[in-house]
Amino acid sequence: MSKVWFITGASRGLGVEFAKAALRVGDRVVATGRKAAAVREAIGPDTAQLTSLDLDVTNPAGPERAVELAVAKFGTIDVLVNNAGYGHLGYFEEASDQDIRAQFETNVFGMFNVTRAVLPVMRRERRGRIFNLSSAAGIRGQEFASLYCSTKFALEGFSEGLAAEVAPFGIFVTIVEPGPFRTDFLTRESLRFGSTPIADYDERRARVQASFETRNGKQPGDPTRLAEALVRLANEATPPMRFIGGQFALGIMDKKLANVRADIDKWRDVSAATDYPQ
Repeated sequence: MSKVWFITGASRGLGVEFAKAALRVGDRVVATGRKAAAVREAIGPDTAQLTSLDLDVTNPAGPERAVELAVAKFGTIDVLVNNAGYGHLGYFEEASDQDIRAQFETNVFGMFNVTRAVLPVMRRERRGRIFNLSSAAGIRGQEFASLYCSTKFALEGFSEGLAAEVAPFGIFVTIVEPGPFRTDFLTRESLRFGSTPIADYDERRARVQASFETRNGKQPGDPTRLAEALVRLANEATPPMRFIGGQFALGIMDKKLANVRADIDKWRDVSAATDYPQ
């Protein structure tokens, strides 16, 4: 049965590929971005199968209006892809209060705004799929990306809690954790850097920033294949709580789980001893 997708951040990168993959299998798509004109330029003109909408996820009223327009055209929303976001790179101490709030406004509170607007539609239908785009940075904290990682860790905790809340309504939540995919994520259009440089970090900052820039265009992940995987998951009776994108992220997850298990086992007796004696 044809599904209706609502995708944020669909003017470039993975959002474009998600929309195109859904369209290829005959699904209908509401593709949103800060400028609908940019979305249409990336995906194509509006048709009976596709509509593009302006949506600033940081404006709490924006998602409500976009969802109203989506339902007016297609009748429902079956799949929500919370993809809008950007990466703030830099050492935490060099991030201003404005940097911090802007990163959370888009990556976390923007996701909250859109999810809150879509949930009543899915709850009414007693079905739905929500894909929340995390990252390998949501699996493991990383130097020079502490602020970005913090937003992805927040997304993961929220998604786990939300999944339990909405499961009785037939709504499934999946955390998507891609490694490096060959999109424009490492370009200046998708990245921001700390605005208050500190001399003690100069040497390390230059080295790490250069390493990010040299990776652009060489990422191992294929965005088209990731998008096709999401289309498959949207049609699974019981999609996973987590879906890892690419071998790089799989390696990070394997190492993270091993390290967590090692810490737990090493300190198990001390941990258990913090309870009241029985």
